[in-house]
This record gives sequence, C-alpha cells and structure tokens, in this order.
Amino acid sequence: MADNDPQPLLTPLALGPVTLKNRIVMAPMTRSRAENEGRVPVEIMATYYAQRASAGVIITEATQVSPQGVGYMHTPGIHSKEQVEGWKKVTDAVHQRKGVIFLQLWHVGRISHPDFHGGQLPVAPSPIDPQIDVYTHGGLKKSVTPRELATKEVKDIVLDFIRGAKNAREAGFDGVEIHGANGYLIEQFLRDSTNHRLDEYGGSIENRSRLLMEIVDGIGKEIGRERVGVRLSPANVWNIPADSDTKKLYESVIGRLSGTGLAYLHLREKAADVSNISNMVANVSEYFRPRYKGVLITNTGFNRETGNRTIASGLADLVAFGAPFIANPDLVERFAKNIPLASPDASTFYAGGPKGYIDYPPHR
Repeated sequence: MADNDPQPLLTPLALGPVTLKNRIVMAPMTRSRAENEGRVPVEIMATYYAQRASAGVIITEATQVSPQGVGYMHTPGIHSKEQVEGWKKVTDAVHQRKGVIFLQLWHVGRISHPDFHGGQLPVAPSPIDPQIDVYTHGGLKKSVTPRELATKEVKDIVLDFIRGAKNAREAGFDGVEIHGANGYLIEQFLRDSTNHRLDEYGGSIENRSRLLMEIVDGIGKEIGRERVGVRLSPANVWNIPADSDTKKLYESVIGRLSGTGLAYLHLREKAADVSNISNMVANVSEYFRPRYKGVLITNTGFNRETGNRTIASGLADLVAFGAPFIANPDLVERFAKNIPLASPDASTFYAGGPKGYIDYPPHR
C-alpha cells in the first residue's frame, strides 16, 4: 500500500466497554522477568508494558492462576495478594499512557516438571507424557507422566480461573484472556489425543470442551463477558498432538462461543507446516471468520502490509503482533510512518533483567 493511504490497522474499534485507538494488538509473550520467589511482577515489567501502551490493546504474558499452573521459570502469577499489588503498578503505568491492557490467564497442565511442584507430579486430563524438554532451575530435564486430575480437582481449577479474573480486575486490568492455546491445560482437555477421561470432562467434544465453557461462563458472571477474551490455536501441534478430527473439534468450540458477547476470540494461525495432518485447518482465520459472530483477533506471522490487508478484507477485526513489539516499543508509530523495524535479540527473550527488555530505543 502507498505510504499516504489510510491504514486499516490505525482505525479505532469498540472492544466491550473500551474503545481502542487502533487495531494493533500486542500479543501475549512469556518474558520471564518475575525473578523472585513469589513470582510477583517487578518494576521493569511496568516499564516494559508502559513503553508499548500505544498498542490498541496489550495482552500480557501468560500468568498462572495457581501454583499448580506453573511450568516455566520466572513467570508471574495472579493468585496472591502480592502479585495483585505488583500488577497494579503495571496497569497504572499503562493507563497513565492511555493504554488498554488485558491479562492472560494460564494453567500449563502437563507442560511442567516436578521441580516446580516440590517433587509432586504435574497434573493433566490424563496421564500421558508430553515427551518434551523442560527448563527448570536445575537445568534442562525431560518431562514426566503427569497425574490425572480428579473430577473435583477440575472443578477447583475452574474456580482458580474465576479467582484469577477477579484478581485481575482488582489489579486494574481492563479485561482478561483465557489461554486455551499452545498445548496447555485447556487445550489438553479439548483434544482427544491428550484427554482419555471417562467422566463428564472426557469422551465427546461437548464433554472435552466443558472445562473451557465453565471457565468462560464463570468468569463472565464474575466480571462480565464483555471483558473476557479466549485464545485458541486450531492449527497448533506444539506441545500437543492433533485431535482425531481437529476441524470438527474447533468448529464445535468456536460455534459455541460465537455470538455469546465475549470481548473477542483470539486465533493463532499455524506456526508450522500442518499440510500433512488430516482434518486440521491450515488457514485458521479465513476458515473460522464466517463461523464466529463477534470481534476476532488473528495472530502469527503478520507484518504491516499483511496486517492492513487482513483488516481491509474483513478477515479479522484486530491483528496481534508478538516479536515485532519486543524490539519496537513504538511499533504503532513505525507502522504509521512506514519506518523499518528493529530486530529483537532472541538470546535475551527469557534471560531476565533489563537487557533486551526495556532498552530497545524508539526510532530516531
């Protein structure tokens, strides 16, 4: 597109009770800066998010709803009073710059290790080893076979997500995003490759999606559905195998979410070649856009040109950008003026401290 053409990405949009100044979303990205025993957000996290407050909406890094949900080093939580107070500094800093910020609620399920749980096994819908490498404080270790959750424990996890959403609102967040993607606990329940349960949370697609729907309904009653987003990854094969009929599964789940008053549905496009996997949709947003009534965010692999085309075509209402926001805190301005983007230093993504986190300069 020509530099002087109006950019669809830079147009406003109503999102539940807030109006976004543009359609550029900062995607949720784990950055591992909560380097303390309590996994409490620290000052540099407030600086980091405030630097990027020109985004239409920021979606934070994935944040544990309970200690049981931990699977990575130095990731923050939203289940303690100290964590809520730490997040208040983040939301205050973003709001001072007229930004909008949602918290992503997370439970990793089996994508963890006993090192994070005092030697106890991680939990999952079924006792199936993900067969991955896990980075722990004791170094890189092989995953283990998780413990199957009892039915009552699944219901307790629903309550953990509801409490997390309530805490997020207390911390000043404009809304929350339920992390149902990337092979973590909710997606483990959704797919029959990882869910072999015989109770009400296993078997049929309706039963396997029960956990997600109960979380959505419970949070919606607590803070209002207009402040709740859901993230799904129908073409994901990272951390998790495909379902026996992945297309049918996500048609059902997205159909049930459609038209229910959510703030948005956030879909990840494929991050790897899935052309050899039967019953898996490769062009996610293109396929599910007609099947979802409501605001749709698309994510993975977009740039200024493809993002603008996506909004102009109606394929999505918002486009989320991940890595470009790391090295370009002024990404919105760079898109507006077609300024070349800086490249992020991948060695600092999870390294801790300010380097590669809050020291990327704006354009000159």
